[in-house]
Order: sequence, then structure tokens, then C-alpha cells
Amino acid sequence: MLLLCVWMVAASALAVPAPGTSGKWRGAVQAWPEEPNVVLVVSDSFDGRLTLYPGNQVVKLPFINFMKAHGTSFLNAYTNSPICCPSRAAMWSGLFTHLTESWNNFKGLDPNYTTWMDIMEKHGYRTQKFGKLDYTSGHHSISNRVEAWTRDVAFLLRQEGRPMVNLIPKKTKVRVMEEDWKTTDRAVNWLRKAATNHTQPFVLYLGLNLPHPYPSPSSGENFGSSTFQTSHYWLKKVSYDAIRIPEWLPLSEMHPTDYYSSYTKNCTGKFTEKEIKNIRAFYYAMCAETDAMLGEIILALHQLGLLEKTVVIYTSDHGELAMEHRQFYKMSMYEASAHVPLLIMGPGIQANLQVSNVVSLVDIYPTMLDVSSDPDELTNIATKFPEIAYSLDQKLRSIINYPEVSASVHQYNKEQFIKWKQSLGQNYSNVIANLRWHQDWLKEPRKYESAIDQWLKTNSNQKKYENEKLFQNYIEIL
Repeated sequence: MLLLCVWMVAASALAVPAPGTSGKWRGAVQAWPEEPNVVLVVSDSFDGRLTLYPGNQVVKLPFINFMKAHGTSFLNAYTNSPICCPSRAAMWSGLFTHLTESWNNFKGLDPNYTTWMDIMEKHGYRTQKFGKLDYTSGHHSISNRVEAWTRDVAFLLRQEGRPMVNLIPKKTKVRVMEEDWKTTDRAVNWLRKAATNHTQPFVLYLGLNLPHPYPSPSSGENFGSSTFQTSHYWLKKVSYDAIRIPEWLPLSEMHPTDYYSSYTKNCTGKFTEKEIKNIRAFYYAMCAETDAMLGEIILALHQLGLLEKTVVIYTSDHGELAMEHRQFYKMSMYEASAHVPLLIMGPGIQANLQVSNVVSLVDIYPTMLDVSSDPDELTNIATKFPEIAYSLDQKLRSIINYPEVSASVHQYNKEQFIKWKQSLGQNYSNVIANLRWHQDWLKEPRKYESAIDQWLKTNSNQKKYENEKLFQNYIEIL
């Protein structure tokens, strides 16, 4: 069992051996030097499978490949929750999501929570954070917030703009995501200043927005981020012929949860193979731009003579479906959504090592399915192995009472919605009718308000009982 990521780095850097490792990170760390520097680069929505062979053959990622050659890569690394804020809350706290209680992108850690970086600072490290953090809360619209709270209400939401691509006219443009490049420049400049201080080790965090898709053009924040944008410069890094068109189930055969996700992500319409391939090509090009930003940090460390003294870690909060399962974004435990990159190099780190253990950003969490037999994850193998499914459920319940946790989430959603509703007073009906679903809502406003009212009256304990009963019936059917 491996304990992973920054907690391991922090423990090792502070000369505290990880449990069961006898002072070594098994398979990766040979012997930690005293007080190495630490640099953690975290991107957003990077499919971890691109760091593996043959996944990395579809796009040129020279600096990820450099880290693989000079360090250790974890082949089966997973997010603890495939949503930005919950994933980051887990990573920064070292706690699973049911302990952080970060259920959505608006509920993360308490702003005063002691993170791993705070602990390292107390032990003499200089610390600095640049870019996207999102472990206390994320920037999202009121529509997002209300949708998260009311997900139990029986109506579909018209959520995102249709996924599309946008090619920057200037063929030689390198800095497409200008905000990320500015953040990377700030991090590099900080490193140059830090290099002059040889008496105190440092921890640097760089958070990137890429390769997360861009906001939908001319639609406002209520329609999310469904645009995959890049330039000719980055598209040239992509092997177009190597791009795989994912297989889709017919809409009539999709699991209700998948159908709901596809519908709210505006992906249930017709897409040509060229459209799908272009979306994936643009996404891979955005990954190449992300790799270049990682490269700026690696090159700066090398030029400053710090590379041999610094532990460098690269990972992501979650992946990106990029039209697999007829979806974009993340929000599921499918491979494209949940599999993240995790590479580490530096003093004491074994070079050119690939670790196949299943790991997560805080600890070992998901169980890896045999994807050499179902690469598109279209087969529900739980129906084929009911005894195993039941056994795994019992083991999960020994760790966490998930019906109880689920009930607490439902209660939280209602409490937050009620506070929001009360804050609006007499404006409530007008405001809620004009959120993302307004076109459908305004046709039958009373119907939808009644659905909300009925949801608020539902007893959480009754809901818990119904969920338990439903699961037991499912097990009996199997």
C-alpha cells in the first residue's frame, strides 16, 4: 500500500518516515536528502492516461516525458473526487471527501484549515502559491450553486453550451491561455529570487487552468465552459491520425445517470466523427500547452542549479472526458474523468521507474478495473459478479456509512437552498425562473416551483431508508 503525493513529500522532507516504509517510499524513493525543495504543479482536467504508453503517442509532451525518464511515474493514479474543489480539498487536507465534506465546487475546506503547506512552513520552509487553488471554494455562478443543491428534484436542467472548438487566427501564437502563462512567469520569477537564498528550503505551488475548456462564447457564465480552444502552433503537436473516436452506447441503452449527464452537457444531439475528433484534437493541443508551462518551471530550476536539489511533482485535480461516453468535462469515475497524471522526480527519486500500484492524491482509493477487456467501459461487470459486488459493498461500509453520508449531503443541499431562497424574499420566483433552465421553467413555472417545494418537504431519513431498500433490492436481483 502506497501513501502518495505531497503528504509523502512533506513527511519525507521533514525526516518523518511514512508508515510501513522504513524511511523509504517503496519503489520510488531510494534515500531522501536533507530538506529538499519541493515544487508542485497542478493542472486542471488533464487526462492521466496521456502520460502512459501508448496514450502519450497522440500528442508531444516533452517535459512530461522528461519527468518520466528522470523520475517515477504512477500508472494508476486517481482523483479522490472528479470535481475541482472536492478533489483539491482532499489533496490539500490529506482527507477523503466524506471527511472534508466538500460535496461540490462551493464547499471546500475552511479558509483557516491547516494544509500540508502550512505544516511545512512551520518546519522552516519558505512557501509560495501561484495560480488556481480552489480548495476552499471555486468561482461558479448562482445557477451552478442552485443546481448542485437541487439535484434531487425530478426535472432535467439545460446546463451547458454544446461542446465546440475555436482556432486562434494567429498561426504562430504560443501563449493561448495568457492567464496561465502570466502565472507561470510569476512562479519562475519567484524561483529566481529564491535561488539566492541557500539557507532555507522552499515549497512552490503552481496551479494552472489548462487544459480545462474555456467559457462558452457570448453565453455568459450561466452556460459554463464548453469551448476547446488552441492555435495552429499547438495543433501541430497532435498526431491527428492517432486520435481514437470513442464508442458510444445508443441513447436508449445509456444508464439514466449517464443520459442525464449527456443531456445537461448538451451532448445528446448528433455529432459527426470530424466534430468529435476535432474536440479531442483541440483538447490534446491544450495538454501540449500545459506541458510547456510545466517545462518553464523545469528549465528555470535547471538554469538556477536547483533541479538536483528539488523534488518536482506534477498532477491534476481530475481528467477530461473529451467526448468519451458522449460527454465532456469530468464528474464521473470513468477512466478519462478520474485517471490523473502523477509524476515525481528529484533527489532520492528513482529514475525511469513506473509504479503500477493503484494510488490517489491522498491515498489508495479506487479499485482499478481490467480496462484491457473493456476499454470503453460500457459493460457493467457488477451484474456478472454479484458476490464480489456484495463483498466490496460490505468492505466499503466498514470504512464509511455511505447512506448516512449521502443523507448528510441531501440535508446540506436543502439548508443551503433554503438560505438562498430566504435571502431573495419576494424576488425568489423571478430569480429562479431565470436561471439556466428558464426556457423550460417559464412554460410551467408553478409545476417546477411545486417540485422544489415537494423536495424540501421530503424527510432525509425517509430518503435514506428508500436508498437502503433500493440497494437491498438490487443485491437480491443480482
